[in-house]
Amino acid sequence: MRALFIGGVVDNSEMDLDNAPPPLHYPENTGAGRPRYRLHQVGTKGDGTVAYVVYGAPELPDEEVDRIAEERGYARRFEATPTLPVR
Repeated sequence: MRALFIGGVVDNSEMDLDNAPPPLHYPENTGAGRPRYRLHQVGTKGDGTVAYVVYGAPELPDEEVDRIAEERGYARRFEATPTLPVR
């Protein structure tokens, strides 16, 4: 699956992520006790596989992360349906 980042120091960056299911925070262990990114959206294909996940910087409101993800067209790009993660 592809991890996409909104906000923070790696805004608009992407990377491959092997974790299944995706972690709620990225990176999972920062050592500082405060996660750098929080999982906001999971894009699933018709067959149920996860195509992409969207992580947002902790200071960004959920609505802003959703707006930016839609503006960047992640769901369309990966031909997947965006859903909220199970927290």
